Amino acid sequence: MIDYAILAFTSLFTVMNPLSIVPIFVGMTGELTQQQRRATVRRATITSFIILVAFGLGGRFIFSFFGISVNSMRVVGGIILFGIGYEMLGAKLSRTKHPSETTTDYMHDISITPLAMPLMTGPGAIATMILLVNDAHTLPRTIVVYVAAALVVIIIYIVLVSGEWIMARLGEDGNNVLLRVMGLILMVLAIEFIVGGLTPIVREMFLLQ
Repeated sequence: MIDYAILAFTSLFTVMNPLSIVPIFVGMTGELTQQQRRATVRRATITSFIILVAFGLGGRFIFSFFGISVNSMRVVGGIILFGIGYEMLGAKLSRTKHPSETTTDYMHDISITPLAMPLMTGPGAIATMILLVNDAHTLPRTIVVYVAAALVVIIIYIVLVSGEWIMARLGEDGNNVLLRVMGLILMVLAIEFIVGGLTPIVREMFLLQ
């Protein structure tokens, strides 16, 4: 049981990689207050955990019912990240900064996409959750998987909230620079997602011919 708990925690922690989310989160929430950033993190982590639980409970059924694969989800996630990264490269997130949109709408928007999904809970995390639950076999081990997922999400919350001190030291110019840099990195990450998803799909297409 302990060995499986360690396996579940380390697998989810590695694939969700909380530290990699911090720079992107900081870049996207530069105009929010400390209280608003915490509310955004709270909403994002709760959403992330709900997604993990949902796919843990019925992931295989969902994928089978709609006839989709993890690779297809990886491609879609990559496209979403690329678009967001392109906007960040210009130090402007136009999709979340429409004049008619309030700060609350903005917080809700980015807390779900891209923070909760696909940054926190991407295709890799979803696939890992499905496999861990599928391999658990017994109820206690299944519960262990969900506890491990909860612990990882809590760690993500703590890491992102602790990243607030960066905001006080960057200033507006520093935030714009960071936003551009992270936009470039996010676009590169998006390409990795797309290539990683397309490669097995294309390989399978050639094998079927």
